[in-house]
Amino acid sequence: MTLSRRLVLQLGLGLSMLALPAVARAASTKVVVAANFTDAAKEIASAFQSDTRHEAVLSFGATGAIYTQITQGAPFEVFLAADDQRPKKAVDEGYGVAGTVSTYAVGQLVLYSREPNLVAGEETLRTAAFDKIAIANPDAAPYGAAAVETMRKLGVFEALQPKIVQGTSIAQAYQFVETGSAALGFVALGQVVNASGGSRWDVPQEFYRPIRQDVVLLKAGEGNEAARAFVDYLKSPKALEIIRKYGYRTDTGA
Repeated sequence: MTLSRRLVLQLGLGLSMLALPAVARAASTKVVVAANFTDAAKEIASAFQSDTRHEAVLSFGATGAIYTQITQGAPFEVFLAADDQRPKKAVDEGYGVAGTVSTYAVGQLVLYSREPNLVAGEETLRTAAFDKIAIANPDAAPYGAAAVETMRKLGVFEALQPKIVQGTSIAQAYQFVETGSAALGFVALGQVVNASGGSRWDVPQEFYRPIRQDVVLLKAGEGNEAARAFVDYLKSPKALEIIRKYGYRTDTGA
């Protein structure tokens, strides 16, 4: 092969690489998610990859604990919190990108038990005919704070305090109920919306402050196309449909 022909072939190969479709330029992003949103986030990440070819690598935890990790240098690029305070705080303290905070879901607190007839509204808490009740750590998890707020609203917190077992996150609180370590517990509707059997009480909104769950693009992901695409994808019709399927509201009027 002559030198001139080799140069032509190499040039042609270079041009063809530039012309490859977006699939060849797919990237990945590290997304950290509040534990209550685990199942919904996994389904959204799958749809995101199918639609954009970008990959969202997910991690989960309690919102407060996640924020501590972010401040200590954890390499997360997108943060889906279970409140509307930490994402704003991330921007204020220089960890988040200004203008990227938005509400992706509004959560619903649920009192849940695997026992079919145990949960029957607020009277379940008043009669306290159970041994243990699980909640997430109220200092780290907004759903835990909402659980305490609900019990105080009903005037039963002091009486129930000896029965409370705390999980580090809402995921662990749910596991306490699932494994029988607690007879019932305050969890997110998204965790039990597809559960068969058991009993539950959807706690009325007036018993706790609305759980507005916000997302923020973190500084580590500012230059990552996949990170920005994931934040935008949360507003897509497909993502909104998935979010609602898991028992969350997607309006921001709460």
